[in-house]
Amino acid sequence: MRQRSLIAITAALAAGALTLTACGSRDDDGGSDSGNGGGGGTTVVIGVDAPLTGDLSALGLGIKNSVDLAAKTANKENYVDGIKFEIEALDDQGQPSVGQQNATKLVANDDVLGVVGPLNSSVGESMQKVFDTAKLVEVSPANTNPSLTQGVDWQTKKVRPYKSYFRTATTDAIQGPFAAQYVYNDSKKRKVFVIDDKKTYGAGLAATFTEEFKKLGGQVVGTEHINPDTKDFNAVATKVKNSGADVVYYGGEYPQAGPLSKQIKAAGAKIPVVGGDGIYSADFIKLAGASGTGDLATSVGAPVEELPSAKEFVANYKAAGYKEAYEAYGGYSYDSAWAIIEAVKAVVEANDGKLPDDARAKVVDAMQNVSFDGVTGKVSFDEFGDATNKQLTVYAVENGAWKSVKSGTYTG
Repeated sequence: MRQRSLIAITAALAAGALTLTACGSRDDDGGSDSGNGGGGGTTVVIGVDAPLTGDLSALGLGIKNSVDLAAKTANKENYVDGIKFEIEALDDQGQPSVGQQNATKLVANDDVLGVVGPLNSSVGESMQKVFDTAKLVEVSPANTNPSLTQGVDWQTKKVRPYKSYFRTATTDAIQGPFAAQYVYNDSKKRKVFVIDDKKTYGAGLAATFTEEFKKLGGQVVGTEHINPDTKDFNAVATKVKNSGADVVYYGGEYPQAGPLSKQIKAAGAKIPVVGGDGIYSADFIKLAGASGTGDLATSVGAPVEELPSAKEFVANYKAAGYKEAYEAYGGYSYDSAWAIIEAVKAVVEANDGKLPDDARAKVVDAMQNVSFDGVTGKVSFDEFGDATNKQLTVYAVENGAWKSVKSGTYTG
């Protein structure tokens, strides 16, 4: 998210599944009994950390519900004999300090053997050491800043900082350049105005986009940092108009990107705004209004219509009756939870059908070797804990919905 993180569950779905509604099965305190069977005996809790309230709650609730669905599915299938899965969901409000507090709370619950989340890379940074010290595995469906897995000097020397941290979303080291290649080669844009929100995700994504765009021969005609706590971007919009840019790249998230796009067009710059998975949400389209038509977003993974396993996820999610959409990270959240379930299964089966005393450490070790066919494709992790699935998709706003226009992998 992510700070990031498909399921590039997607465009055909943006108009449909992104607005799935039903009588919700979510309870108010963020918890879940994740029922429907289970092997009895031992309870294993999967923690969830995401923004469940505030501007980014659409994405956060999709993460929570998708993890809940994975737990329910494992229980229904009695997937790990003798183990019943439950979830404990905590709201980080998109704030690193709150995320760190949540990490401490989850560590304190001895039944928690894995955590899915968070959405934001900046929040992920604040949680990693807490989980790693406790040998508690963390799998983010949405964090995309490369430094989380490859260290702060990842561009020159990759060093994995935390053994317990994994992610199912690919990184901005791939997403930013992929967007630059599309903007330059496919959209034929040559002059970009780059804007970011100064946060870990947005600034990092903008930097990798900028480097590739310039390498291709494009020109950066202006740069600006915005305050993500405001919605008045008229001064920036005027600078964009006066710069002569034929495209804007925004590193950040949809609560700011939508109004920014609207105000840039109102200022007279009738040019597309392009962003990463942080703007790939139905809420961006609501905020941008009609002027958002033609705007672009990249998101991790392949479009759902290309993935039979994703269709099953969509059907099961709808049948479960969640009142919120799974949004951009639903499939990745389900796969993150299922990776934890697979690791628990491996640990239990290696210990005569029961959890060992050092279950957390064993789950961390088992996670490195997890490999299965998930909602978003093949799920496995490289030596840094990064997803081996490097697929990406470009989406365009057409007729009030996101439509996939190109899928592929970054060719650097």
